[in-house]
Amino acid sequence: MKKSRLGAMARNIIMIIIGAVIAAYGLETILIPNDVVDGGVTGVSIMGAEVFGLPLGVLLFTLNLPFIYLGYKQVGKTFAILSSIGIVALSGSTFFMHRFHAILGPEDPLLIVLAGGIFLGVGIGIVLRNGGALDGAEILAVLLSRKIPFSVGDVILFLNAFIFIGAGFIYGLENALYSAITYYIAKNMIDIIQVGLEKSKSVRVVSAQSPKIGSAIQDRLGRGVTYTKGRGGFSNESTDILNCVINRMEETKLLSIIKEFDEGAFVVITDVSEVRGGNFKKRDIH
Repeated sequence: MKKSRLGAMARNIIMIIIGAVIAAYGLETILIPNDVVDGGVTGVSIMGAEVFGLPLGVLLFTLNLPFIYLGYKQVGKTFAILSSIGIVALSGSTFFMHRFHAILGPEDPLLIVLAGGIFLGVGIGIVLRNGGALDGAEILAVLLSRKIPFSVGDVILFLNAFIFIGAGFIYGLENALYSAITYYIAKNMIDIIQVGLEKSKSVRVVSAQSPKIGSAIQDRLGRGVTYTKGRGGFSNESTDILNCVINRMEETKLLSIIKEFDEGAFVVITDVSEVRGGNFKKRDIH
């Protein structure tokens, strides 16, 4: 068991270093040479390096130190260790890659935001998926959201708004807008890396025809279903509640199956960030 945990930790560390190197490559060969910044502590570090002439790697490491401590206190030791490794790897990689030539020039602004956002998002996504972090802004947002009536996403958006305004003063309005677009692309890439393209959905169906609907789902979609007993609050009648997990590409077909048996069925569909266990596999339907 101990060897298994050590093996998993070693794998996480290797993947975090790889993710940090990918993110650093995007920063040093695409974004920074073209005066495009990221959000969070990374964006502040890039602007600080531009204004004060300090090495980016030094600023990345120094500015993230307080957030590593907060992560240790609020999330745990393992998270703090993995985040420290990621931030050190990112700082070291930016220092080493600073001598690399830019692979895209200012004449390709669309390619800059696309390629830069993809490299940055893939790198950060790999780090997050393996239990670490490359930027302390997320930790700060979690802590602030507990004190004020706003979600973590709202707080991050608010913090980054100030960063992109600062970028506008340093690099100009056009580059600030490119920075915001790059951040949006990176954010979506992070979601893809963490969740995957085939995002899962949880479906709950309340219908008198639940058994027939469930059989059709198993036969036509190859998905397993689970039934639970429920009772209507107004009708006080007992009914079977069907539960099923599908991917987003199967949603339209699932809804057509439900409509075929009961057009008035009560259906609730929610996004699922992760599915584990329960033999969640698509059975062969041919």
